[in-house]
Amino acid sequence: MATSQLFDNLIHRVNVGDSLTRTAYRYPEAVAIIDRDIRLSYREFNSWVNRTANALSARGYANGDSLALASANSVEFLVTYYACAKVGIVCVPINLGWRSEEVAYVLGHSKSRGLVIETQLIEAITPAITESPGVSEVFWARGTGEAPTTQVAGRDAIDFVDFASGYSDAEPEHVIDDRDALTYLYTSGTTSFPKGVIGNHTAIYLESMTMALEGRFGSDDRFVAMMPMFHTAQLNCHCTPAVMVGATIYVERGFNASRLLGLIEAEQITQIFGLPMMYREMLEHPDIATTDLSSLRRALYAMAPMPEVQLRRCIEVFDCDFYLLFGQTEMSPTTTIFRPEHQLSHNGAVGTPVVNVHVAIMDESGNLLGQGSQGEIVYRGPHTMTGYLRNQEATDAAFAHGWFHSGDVGHFDSDGILWFADRNKDVIKTGGENVASIEVEKAIYAADTNVAEVVVVGLSHQRWTEAITAFVVPRPGTEIDPDELIAKVKTIIDPYKAPKAVVVVDSLPKTSTGKIQKNLVREKFGHYYEEPSP
Repeated sequence: MATSQLFDNLIHRVNVGDSLTRTAYRYPEAVAIIDRDIRLSYREFNSWVNRTANALSARGYANGDSLALASANSVEFLVTYYACAKVGIVCVPINLGWRSEEVAYVLGHSKSRGLVIETQLIEAITPAITESPGVSEVFWARGTGEAPTTQVAGRDAIDFVDFASGYSDAEPEHVIDDRDALTYLYTSGTTSFPKGVIGNHTAIYLESMTMALEGRFGSDDRFVAMMPMFHTAQLNCHCTPAVMVGATIYVERGFNASRLLGLIEAEQITQIFGLPMMYREMLEHPDIATTDLSSLRRALYAMAPMPEVQLRRCIEVFDCDFYLLFGQTEMSPTTTIFRPEHQLSHNGAVGTPVVNVHVAIMDESGNLLGQGSQGEIVYRGPHTMTGYLRNQEATDAAFAHGWFHSGDVGHFDSDGILWFADRNKDVIKTGGENVASIEVEKAIYAADTNVAEVVVVGLSHQRWTEAITAFVVPRPGTEIDPDELIAKVKTIIDPYKAPKAVVVVDSLPKTSTGKIQKNLVREKFGHYYEEPSP
C-alpha cells in the first residue's frame, strides 16, 4: 500500500473510531466512563481501545473481518466497539434476548471469526458457539460470572484485558473507507431469523453528530447508559454522541428505579434515556418526593409514545426537557425527534425531522403525498444503512423508488409534525375498515389511568375478519372492568374502532429492549374467538 494512500485516508476519512481519538486529544483528563469500580479518563479509555485494536491486528484481524460481542452494558463493550472501528473490523453485537439458535444463526451469517463474551453469558451461549465452526477464538470479559479455566466450547479462552496488555497504545493507522461497515446490527426476527443491518462509518458518525446537535449535548453532560448497548438506540443515540462531545457515561447494567434516582442526585446526572414504563416506575417510587432532580436537563424516551397523563406528571416532577426519539435500526436510528415544545401541544406525535434526514410520505405506487395524506413513511439521508447483509432481495425492496421504506404508516399535519399511525403489519383489517392499533391503544390509555400497559392486535374472527382485541395490564392494586373500558373508549374514538374484547393480563411479552411483542400475543391468543367444540 502506498504511503500517500494511507495518509490521504487518515487525513480525510470519516471514521467513528476517530471521534474518540479527537475527544481524547481535546479532553484527555475528562472522565469518559464510570463502570462499577472502573473510572476512566478519555486518555485512559482511548489508550485501552488502541491497545485492543493493535492486539486484534496482531492476531490477524483485518478490515472487513467480523468480531461478535456478547455483553451486557460495560466498559468492555465500548472498548471492543471502538477498537473494531479503528482497524476496520465489523462489530456484531449479540442481542441478549435471542434464543440459542438465533445466536448461532447470527454468528454464522455474519461470518464472525471471534467472540468477545462476558463471563455470566458463557454457559448460555456455549451451545451457539459449538454450532458455529467459523468462530475460532473466544475472548472472555469480566462480568458477573466466574472466569473460564481453559476453553469455551473447544476454543481457547482468552482474557480480554490480558491479551491486549503488552501492545502499544499508539493510534492504529489503517486504510478504512468512509462507507466501510462498522456494525452488523440484527433486527429482531418475528417469523424468521433476523436480518443483518449493515451500519457504515459515515452513517453512524453523522447520526452521532445529529444527536449531539439536536439534543445540545456538551462536554459537561453526564449521561446514564441503562438501556442495552447492543441496541442502536442506546449505542448510537447516546453513547457515540457522548464520546463525540466529551461527555461522561455512567454505565448501568439495567434499570432499577431506586438506584437510578440515587445516581441522579449523587452524581448530578444531566441526561437519562429510558422507556415510558421506567419513567412511570420512578414516578411511583417513594424516593421520588425527596430526590434532588435539579441537575437533569433532558429526559429522552423511545419505543412508544407516553400517555398524556403520565407525560404531564413527568414534566412536572422531573422539571426538564422531554424528547421522544423515533426511527429504526436501518436509519442508525434517529429520523425524527418529538421536541420539548411539542410534547403537550401535539401529544401522540413523533416529531419533526432531524438534520441529515429527509422524511416523506409515499403511496403504494411510489408517489410522494402531501400534508394530511396517510401513507408509508420513507427516508433519504446519509444515516441510512448500506443494506441488508447478504440479502439483496430485501435491500432492493427497502430501497424501492429511490427511498428507504420504513414499513411504518403515518402522515404530516399542517404544522409539519409527523404522526405515526402503525406498522403496516399491525394495521387491523376489521369489517371492511383499516384501523391503526396505535390509535386504539392511545384511546385506552386516555380512557382509564389504571391501565399500566396495553397492546391491541387483530385476531381472526368469523364476522369481522380481524376483531380488535386489547390486552391490558392494570396498575398494581387496581382493577379494570372490560365492559366499562370499552364503553369509555367509544366516547373517545369512533365506536367501530373500539375493542371487541378487553383481556386483563398480568404481563405482556417484550423484547430485550422493552418493545411489546405483538406477534407473540397474536400467536398465543389466535384462537380466542373460535367457537368451543361441542
